Amino acid sequence: MKVFIITGEYSGDIHGGKVAELLKEQMPDIEIEGIGGENLSRAGVKLFCDHSKMSGFGLSLKMIIDHLQLEKKVSDYIIKDFKPDLVLCIDYGTFNLRVAKRLKGTGIKVFHYIPPQVWASRKWRIKGIKKYIDKVLCIFPFEEDMYRQYGIDVHFCGHPLIKQLSDKANKEEFFNKYGLDINRPLVSIFPGSRPLELKFLAKTLISGAEKLHQKHPEIQFCISHAPNLKDNVFDKYIKNPKFKIIKGENQALLSVSDALILASGTVALEASLYQVPMIIGYKGPWILYIAYLIFRCINKVSLPNIVTGEDIVPELIQQKFTSDNICFEIERLLYEKEYRADIIQKLGHVREKLSDKFSAQEVANIISEMFK
Repeated sequence: MKVFIITGEYSGDIHGGKVAELLKEQMPDIEIEGIGGENLSRAGVKLFCDHSKMSGFGLSLKMIIDHLQLEKKVSDYIIKDFKPDLVLCIDYGTFNLRVAKRLKGTGIKVFHYIPPQVWASRKWRIKGIKKYIDKVLCIFPFEEDMYRQYGIDVHFCGHPLIKQLSDKANKEEFFNKYGLDINRPLVSIFPGSRPLELKFLAKTLISGAEKLHQKHPEIQFCISHAPNLKDNVFDKYIKNPKFKIIKGENQALLSVSDALILASGTVALEASLYQVPMIIGYKGPWILYIAYLIFRCINKVSLPNIVTGEDIVPELIQQKFTSDNICFEIERLLYEKEYRADIIQKLGHVREKLSDKFSAQEVANIISEMFK
């Protein structure tokens, strides 16, 4: 029994590590290798390579070359050397679908956990999923019906955050640990976990926080340092000693904050499960933004809004992503009591939509059943 797991970035490594851990509990003799990081490694997975070259986005020539070389290298290793019974792709759709295409016809089954968000943009990718993926393990309830309509074998596993999200941190203990004042509001900034995100977002995020601080000196600010980002990369773009920087405690910081300024992504879903009011800010190269406008299938970018179908979280995208707009929206979240209470109440709908399934356990069970 052999499984190869492919993850492309930090979040996928977390989810993959949990699946691997549960698989080893159910099948002690299973042999697992993969591409990932410390979480897969800690679960006893032998790493073909880490995913440091994969944790980026954009159109740089170097990144494209790195991906194409790694795609061929890992595909050749899977087919000629490791020869697993199953390849489990986790998220990272473009790379994983290209690998799956190379594996077609080899007799190796390919499952995709956390599949590409074809409902959001580039819906034509569903043709590739149908052709090259043997089973889709989706995490949003609305995805199941969509894949079934296309005749794709699909199972709704529930969202991994429901069971893997940490409990809220003790606010008093957290504030004491980092020298924060429990009697003053805390606004936390999450500028992203990829270098290019910091490049395009950090300056405006910091500028918006500075304007807020000038108008409201009582507000405290913290900046989250994503654990996968090297210090020299983070320090290149975050250059403000006025604000406290906290590394490696993302979920605790989310849970004790009074309001949040976030880059778009899974962090918004985490925040919504803690029911912390937030705004989403995002900006990228104009060529990518224009491509997004052409190929998008929905008009929302933040997961809380997408999951609920409501406009709960303010979205400041591209030209709307300014320091003045950040300042205005955070003021509303902190100081307009009825508006704030309404946002918090609506964020409670997110958990209701995602079900109570233990996502990683569902994946492990399906793989175990396949071997039986």
